Amino acid sequence: MAKKITIIGAGGKMGQWFAKYFSEKGFEVTGYDSESPVSGKKIIKSDSLVGSILKAEYVMLATPTRRTPEVIRLIAKEMKRGTYLIDISSEKSKTVSSLSKMPSKINPICVHPMFGPGAKKLKGQNIISIPVKDAKKELTVAKNLFEGANFVTIDAIEHDKKIAVILGLTHLVNLVFASIVSKDDKIALTEKMSGTTFTAQKILAESIMTESPDLIETIIANPEIRRVGEEFWKDFGRLLTSVQEAKTEEVIKYITGCQERLRENTNLEESYKKLTKMVNAVEKKKK
Repeated sequence: MAKKITIIGAGGKMGQWFAKYFSEKGFEVTGYDSESPVSGKKIIKSDSLVGSILKAEYVMLATPTRRTPEVIRLIAKEMKRGTYLIDISSEKSKTVSSLSKMPSKINPICVHPMFGPGAKKLKGQNIISIPVKDAKKELTVAKNLFEGANFVTIDAIEHDKKIAVILGLTHLVNLVFASIVSKDDKIALTEKMSGTTFTAQKILAESIMTESPDLIETIIANPEIRRVGEEFWKDFGRLLTSVQEAKTEEVIKYITGCQERLRENTNLEESYKKLTKMVNAVEKKKK
């Protein structure tokens, strides 16, 4: 008999991705979404939040981060004994707090898939596991559900600090970059003049802009981003001032210091080769 999973937020991009994933694994998938239509031939559509989870063995929350704690509160007491509540949100401190307060009859699984809905397969993708009650048991269940993924285990506080850089800073920088580029009324000329660096940066910024405004806002609203954001702003301002005041030595010192720290863990020349290879592949497809 097929295992049953309900996906709350099944109308969103990640909800759709996991609905398809579990359906292909042989699960009976029920989808509920209060904001977006649920699609998929093999997906059972539900019009009731509580009704959708009553018979499920697994419930996955693909909901906006700010709503996740409230959804947990609403459905946890209605779920069957021994079932699993799976959270995939990008910010974990408040979510873990809510998961830890659930009735003991419910097993929490708190993970953060580090890939987007454009991923063609799960194998080889990174998933972060955040312990809630029983780290070993929760990781074992997660590995069985998401077979073939690469797992990293980290606590909620450290997760949010790392994600502030991994997602928060990258989204913040590319959001502003995209805003500036979008105001260029001669973008065709800009692209004709551009080289590898601008092309790659523009592709990255535009790909981030395919995400929903709610998701982007959630990512850059991570409280931990304030620390890295302030450091970025301070260094950005300092470099601009130094350049304008012709303080060449200060700028060179900043650049060489950055290069030296990066080279401790990274082969910069190989990174440049990868960038060139990536852009060449993109340009080849255009022809």
